[in-house]
Amino acid sequence: MSGLTHFDAKGDAHMVDVSDKAVTSRIATAAAWIRMEQATFALISEGQAKKGDVIGVARLAGIMGAKKTSELIPLCHPLPITKVTVEITPDAALPGLQIEATVKTTGQTGVEMEALTAASTAALTVYDMVKAVDRGMEIGGLRVLLKDGGKSGRYEAK
Repeated sequence: MSGLTHFDAKGDAHMVDVSDKAVTSRIATAAAWIRMEQATFALISEGQAKKGDVIGVARLAGIMGAKKTSELIPLCHPLPITKVTVEITPDAALPGLQIEATVKTTGQTGVEMEALTAASTAALTVYDMVKAVDRGMEIGGLRVLLKDGGKSGRYEAK
């Protein structure tokens, strides 16, 4: 299992011991999108969804998702998150919404999983809020755009 830190010498899954790692400032940004019918896009863009402000609720859900990551992903460490931003931008070309989540911490391990969880939770919330009018929505493009801090240094998606 060379290179996979979540497995021990026997190949069993375990939580990585980060106690000897340096405490550094860390940041990660992740993105996703949700594609929908043009009528659904108009409904959200015009603020006419029956359940309310879809983008505002999805933004809050993304923030909450980042904070709950260690409860959802079995081997993630609970982290002292210092900042979460979730930007949701209407994109008429999809049609749909572009989602970008950035998470910061000062700690001993990175926040990529928290950023990914924030972006996916925001997308799932959009789906939940308007599924009554568009069950065919598609969520995709979930990926890390940026990771910085710690021993492994900086990563930026191409």
